[in-house]
Amino acid sequence: MTPQQRAEKSAEAMWSGDGASTWLGMELEEVREGYARLGLTVQRHHTNGHKTCHGGISFSLADSCFAFACNSRNQATVGQHAMISYLKPAFEGDRLTAEAREVSLTGRSGVYDVRVTKENGDVIVEFRGMSRAVKGQLFDEMTDEARKG
Repeated sequence: MTPQQRAEKSAEAMWSGDGASTWLGMELEEVREGYARLGLTVQRHHTNGHKTCHGGISFSLADSCFAFACNSRNQATVGQHAMISYLKPAFEGDRLTAEAREVSLTGRSGVYDVRVTKENGDVIVEFRGMSRAVKGQLFDEMTDEARKG
């Protein structure tokens, strides 16, 4: 299995059980080893009393993107902690794109940067997530390979 196939199969396994991301309206656009891209169009129910995208929504988008990037090697991985900076507002109708990139992976610990932008290129969020690998895999590679073999 190639790293790209592993990343795609890992994403499929995660997406099939990810009720939160789908309920919020996120779309998985791309995944590679150590990388993910998700999109979301801001809807009325994503906005706050200032009529801007609620910070929890942009955090959730960045966090979900982080999750797909750090789980792209079929090693169960969870978020250990994260930091976020809100730089500009987003509004109803804006299309947001989150891109997560692996900065470092050493042993069981990883560092990922996620940037959330609007269609016009404005950066609205910078997010840094630290991950920790735990026991388990997202899918059984041995069984999967044996079926093909």
